[in-house]
Amino acid sequence: MSWETWSFAFSVTVPNLLMMLLGILLRHWRLMDDRFIDGATRLVFNLALPCLLFFSIATNHPQLLGNLPLVLYGAIGTIATFLLLEVAAVWLVKEPRERGVFVQGGFRANTAIVGLAYAMTAYGDEGVALGSLYLTVTVILFNVLSVITLTRSLQGGHGKKIGRLSLLRSIVTNPLIIGLVCGLLFAQTGLAIPQVIRQTGSYISGLSLPLALLCTGASLDLRAMFRSSNVAALSSSAKLFLVPVLMTLGGWLWGFHGAALGIIFLFSATPTASGSYVMTRAMGGNATLAANIIAITTVGSFFTTALGIYFLRSWGVI
Repeated sequence: MSWETWSFAFSVTVPNLLMMLLGILLRHWRLMDDRFIDGATRLVFNLALPCLLFFSIATNHPQLLGNLPLVLYGAIGTIATFLLLEVAAVWLVKEPRERGVFVQGGFRANTAIVGLAYAMTAYGDEGVALGSLYLTVTVILFNVLSVITLTRSLQGGHGKKIGRLSLLRSIVTNPLIIGLVCGLLFAQTGLAIPQVIRQTGSYISGLSLPLALLCTGASLDLRAMFRSSNVAALSSSAKLFLVPVLMTLGGWLWGFHGAALGIIFLFSATPTASGSYVMTRAMGGNATLAANIIAITTVGSFFTTALGIYFLRSWGVI
């Protein structure tokens, strides 16, 4: 049983790690450069990933009402961990302008790329369908709460503020959210998707996770981890240990088990989203600190995720 458990844990995490390592090598061999990475990232974010989310929901027909407890728990858990980190930031981070970066790095998970890759490897189509519903609320909350914490911490300095209208526009026009909502609406109609459209959609969807993981690896600055401050280390520790433990324990106490609890753990155990760097830089925050947190959590999450899967699988709860 022990070897089977370890085998499952590694089968979920190692393929993603190998894809990211390949991205690092391709960058080193100059087969991927900044221009390619920027273009590929836009392709994934604007087309391939929304397509994957749409078809995973539209073809598997997961019922929103039937999975409403999972969606609600995702929202409550995200807000709770955000508030906990907001309180902790006051005590742990001396520089007020870095508190927002600390909070965002600790709670904002890379669910859309790494989380879905974990879900697909662990639970197949069921995992992607459940994960897509879980994404519906968490992607919105990640964006809204990140703007709130960064704005609050940067108000005393020279940070650029983002207005409510701009925030609303960024949510409404987010391709991931559009793909999720369209998939949910289509699933409720009960209509079948023509085979030609499904096949084309599968081709486009198939680009998303491998290409995103390659770009993530190629963008990773391993040297940044050795320049990290204690703030980066504290935020990364919260992302790698505190948040997954609290989210998974809360989900188990809530009554989740099997694939649902597995999705909660896998999504909360993912590294800090790369979008946190983009948002921090755009708002005039400490972008170097944000990059360090991403680098540390990206490497560390593979080990903590494998250990978490091993223990949860051994206890028979996922």
